[in-house]
Amino acid sequence: MSESNKNSRRDFLRNAAMASGAIAAAGATTREASAAPAKVRKPNIMMICSDQFRTDFIGANGQNPNVKTPNLDALVARGTNFRKACCNQPLCSPSRASFLTGMYATKTKVWKLGLELDHSIPSIATTLKTAGYSTNFIGKWHVSGEGADKKIGRGWVPPGPSRAGFDYWEGANVLELTSGPYGGNYWDNEGKDLNFSGEYRVDWMTGRVEQFLDRKQDKPWLCFFSILEPHQQNPRHPGDVEAMVPPKRYENSYNDPFVPQDLRDLPGNWQTHLPGYYGCVQAVDDSVGRIVKKLEQTGQLDNTIIVFFSDHGCHFHTRMGEYKRTPHDAALRVPLIFAGPGFDESEVCDELVSLIDMTATLIDATGTAVPSTMQGKTLLPLVKDKAARKAWDNTVYYEISASMTARGIRTKQWTYACYDPAASPNKDERGTNYIDYVLYDTGADPYQKLNLVGRPEYKEICKELREETRKRIVANGEPDPKIAAQKYYF
Repeated sequence: MSESNKNSRRDFLRNAAMASGAIAAAGATTREASAAPAKVRKPNIMMICSDQFRTDFIGANGQNPNVKTPNLDALVARGTNFRKACCNQPLCSPSRASFLTGMYATKTKVWKLGLELDHSIPSIATTLKTAGYSTNFIGKWHVSGEGADKKIGRGWVPPGPSRAGFDYWEGANVLELTSGPYGGNYWDNEGKDLNFSGEYRVDWMTGRVEQFLDRKQDKPWLCFFSILEPHQQNPRHPGDVEAMVPPKRYENSYNDPFVPQDLRDLPGNWQTHLPGYYGCVQAVDDSVGRIVKKLEQTGQLDNTIIVFFSDHGCHFHTRMGEYKRTPHDAALRVPLIFAGPGFDESEVCDELVSLIDMTATLIDATGTAVPSTMQGKTLLPLVKDKAARKAWDNTVYYEISASMTARGIRTKQWTYACYDPAASPNKDERGTNYIDYVLYDTGADPYQKLNLVGRPEYKEICKELREETRKRIVANGEPDPKIAAQKYYF
């Protein structure tokens, strides 16, 4: 939205409010009894999570000349864009468990794939439900244990405690295993398989959100829409290939795409996967545009907080042969854009924040007390108060599993991680004897090409970051570990 359009909209709303106030005041002179003040309805919350979406694939962030995201760019123009947000675990299930509860993954008991969320922990849904909200989930879930349904495997989540406080729930636990880009298994709130086919998955699921928004709502609502794309499609049948599959309308739109600089000098699968990734990103942007349009058509846009984010990033097997699950910005950094009541500031914030902060922020924005179990901090002071940014702790703590058992911190200048070489990445929740793994000077080396661990000239810096990481591990409730210095550089 242009500045002139925003000003016109604000002038219109202000003039309408003044006129309404004048009419009300005139009417009050003819009445002896005064009416009670109108009760202000709390804002709705529309959470849109796009799986494995890189932050540099939002056009407004100015890092990628090839990407087309006009609808996300419009949210950025009107809202608050946290350009240096990070996830707290670069893996689907742990990240989701983390931002649903506002806690680090090891606290939620979902520190790797295939584990059930601890349902005794307050979540964003249970918290807002006590504040009078309707709580609704649509899409990919991925915080239920394996065998949720024997016939489908990890596909469906049955009614009951597996909903983490959501009254209405539809979708699949691991959507990439139950459906393909143009059809598959998808369950409604009663557990009936809708078995969609023919329409691109993002488009079809967006239609489900539109149906929700068309319903009459008697309460303020929370809707968490979880999109699988641009995450790669896992092979489900013999002959299937692992790929990012765009809709047919974009399948030939990015045959020779711009290659991000963190990828271009490294081997991986970006050469074959990037064209499809770009098309998936544009399809996600289309979805965002449809949702905003439907909110406007139903008269709910002005009272709805929209937040767009991702569970983690993607580096296309360029690091450790992984899509994510490493301590690199391409895996840790995520988009985080707020728009709507309290956030329509046309602001960019470059403080380091994380997804557990997103949870606390959304709850705080409704005027609801943030549960003491939640470890994140509300970002509301950063939205309007520049002085608050100066006092902000620009340190993000993160955990890594599955590829390695690791812990680390990201500061404005440095990325540090240590790992336990003796720990089993899929069996050991935590390590006890860590050793330095990476040290990147992200100010001088933004694409993280040179690992400085073990270099004598960075000995003191590494020592400081090592000690801060140890303190964060202990503060998170884990036993005090040993973290050894790396003797060699590589």
